[in-house]
This record gives sequence, C-alpha cells and structure tokens, in this order.
Amino acid sequence: MKSNEIIVGVDIGTTKIAVIIGRKDEKGNIEILGSGKTDSIGVMRGSVINIEKTAESIRFAVEEAETKSNVKVAEVYVGIAGQHIKSIQQRGSLIRSSNEEEISLHDIYTLKENMYKLVMKPGEEIVDVIPQEYIIDYEPGIKQPIGISGTCLEANFHIITGQISAIKNIVRSVKKAGLEVKDLILEPLASAEAVLDEKEKEAGVCLVDIGGGTTDVAIFQDGIIRHTAVIPLGGNIITEDVKEGCTIIKSQAEALKVKFGSALASENKAEEIIAIPGLRGRPAKEISKNNLANIIQARMEEIIEHVLYEIKNSGYEKKLITGIVITGGGAMLKHVNLLTEYITGMDTRIGYPSEHLSPNSPEELANPIYATGVGLVIKGFERMEAEYERLPKDPGGNNIKKPKPPKPPTSGGGGLIPWIKKLLEEDVK
Repeated sequence: MKSNEIIVGVDIGTTKIAVIIGRKDEKGNIEILGSGKTDSIGVMRGSVINIEKTAESIRFAVEEAETKSNVKVAEVYVGIAGQHIKSIQQRGSLIRSSNEEEISLHDIYTLKENMYKLVMKPGEEIVDVIPQEYIIDYEPGIKQPIGISGTCLEANFHIITGQISAIKNIVRSVKKAGLEVKDLILEPLASAEAVLDEKEKEAGVCLVDIGGGTTDVAIFQDGIIRHTAVIPLGGNIITEDVKEGCTIIKSQAEALKVKFGSALASENKAEEIIAIPGLRGRPAKEISKNNLANIIQARMEEIIEHVLYEIKNSGYEKKLITGIVITGGGAMLKHVNLLTEYITGMDTRIGYPSEHLSPNSPEELANPIYATGVGLVIKGFERMEAEYERLPKDPGGNNIKKPKPPKPPTSGGGGLIPWIKKLLEEDVK
C-alpha cells in the first residue's frame, strides 16, 4: 500500500454527522488532516428516514473537512448502525484438493466469501463476515491458519446482518452527497478499533458506545469479537426525559444535560440550583441539580441494564477481565462510569481515541464523540491493506496490477459489496 494513501470515514449518527480525513504517519498512527461535523437531520435511531436531508448534512460536513485538509473527497468508508442490525454465529467449511499444499490467503478469502452466499431472511442482507477461529482437519482453536497443511479448512464466523432497505437508504444518501461508498463498517467495531488495545481484547472487554439514538455493544475475548448488539436507547431519550421532567424546551434540556448533567444523583447536593432563562420575558425557571441528576440516572440505569443483559446473554459475563469501556457522546456524561460500575460490578473506564492519533492531529478530536469517526479511518486502512494483500506479487514481493478477484455473488443473501456497487450505478433521483 502506498504511504501517502488517505482514508475518509463518515459517521452518520442520530445527532451528528462527522467526517474524518486521515492518513498514517511514519509510526503507523493516524494523522487527522481535516474533519467536519454538522447536526444530523434525517436520521432516527441510526437509520436514515430522509435521504435528501441526510445527503445535505453529509455534504456540509464533507465540505468543512475538505476545506480544513485541502483534500478532495471522492470515496468514503461509512459507518452503519441502527436497531435493524443483528448478529449470528455460523460455521463454514472448505474442502481443499490436496493436504500437501499449505493453506494460503486465497483459501481464507474463499472460505470467507462463501459465507456471503448464506440465505438470509426476506429483507435482510449480510453486512460483514468476521472470522473468529479456524479448524483444520478437526483441530480447533487455530488463529493463523496460513502455512498449515490440511484438507478440511473450517472457521467459526460472526456474521452481521441488516435490513436491505436501511442499508440502501444509507448508500443513496452518500451517493446523493456526490460520494462513492468504498465499504460499510459496523460502527461498534470501528469504535472498538479507536479506543481499545489488543491486551484488553485478549483479556476480555465490553465496549459500550452510547450515541444519540442507540447504544452499541461489542464484546471481545481472547482477541476475538464474540458478541454485538444494538440497544434502541441513547442520549436523545435522556434529553426528552429532562425536557418533560423539567418542563423546558428541548434545546434547553440538551444544554442542561451537557453542562450540568450527572448520571449519579448522590454526587450532587440538593441545595444546588440552576437558573434557566425564561422565554419571551417570562421569569427564570429554577431547577435543582439533584432533581436533574435523578431524571438522568433513571434513564441511564435502564440503558446500563440493557447492556448488562447483552453481556449475560453473550455468555462471557465471567470472562471480561478488563470490564467495560464506554465511549461515544454519552461517555461525556459525568459519573457515568461510576453508575456503570455500581450496576454491573465491573471495572469501567471512558474510552478516548487519542491512543491511535498522531501528535499532529487536532486535540479536539481526541474525544469520545469522535471515536467512531476515527475508528472508521483505522478500519478503512485495515481493509485497504487486506485488498493489497490479495493482489498477485512479483518475485520481489511487489504488487502486480491485475484485476481484483470477483466478489461473491448476490444471489441467496450474497455479498454486500457487489450489490452496493450495483446500487451506486443506479440513477438515484
């Protein structure tokens, strides 16, 4: 892969759309060349409900990022989330013609691409196929099969699925913004790349990404993705509760939550009062910080209880040695880590994407709000490098420019990339 390659990630969230333009520095860290952020209009709970407004928001964020970076954006890696996302476990197998030849990268990709041919339920499509561990001639627990000899190559896969209509709406929104979708990446996996390290994934960790409309969960153990889930609750519903509980307008409720909100009422004194300016000459409204925290805590407890249910449902509750890492906009809520520790009994920290950013990157991007955007750039490089690995090499190890191998067919719930390309060729009006 060329050292000057640039990757662009687009995080289409419920409350914001963030565009991150980055490249790798000489140490392999991500240098952010430019970024853009705008309010997300046309997205609800991670799903696009208005293509025109979403495309307009994407264009605005892209233009801001282009201005800052002096880079013209054409292809992007787009995050996908929403309550329509599901995951299943599946085993695949490949019978090789000879047990004398070593297993190659081509064998691994063939096995993986065969999984895209699985028949899904009507209206569903495979978003991603993630190998967990390999089995060679019935010998399990193999993480790196390349170079090993064997006739029967099997693997356990974590398969991410989503609704075709929801996926198409994301693709069409990006296309209407004048961009090409290079690939779709599950947002909790992107966030995990930005805020977790390999030791945490090895020991066992649960990533919790609290966004505006949804809370994404990803569980890793032994360095392998074990479970993913999307909870249809996020920061917006907390804002709605504050709005109703304090009888104020939504913009005031959001500002109140961000500036004075706390997830733990016991950490606030009952006598502390916040004055909210009245509307159109009306007297100011006084709100107790303790009452505000009680409203927020009640909803946060519900979200964390859902997270705990997913942890227990995964079967890895006792194997998460490093506990929980919270990221996303909801991670900025005061004392959310303390409340999470109290409810789950697990060590909890806030995840910042700063570990993978170069010193030349803007400081404001080392924020949990941008974890998904930064992670999309990291995953983009990972997938681009995988594509380069697939290209034939000359004796010196250099890539020979030849057409890429065909992607899996679209029949029977087949691969995501081919039918996205077909969709991109349509005349969207």
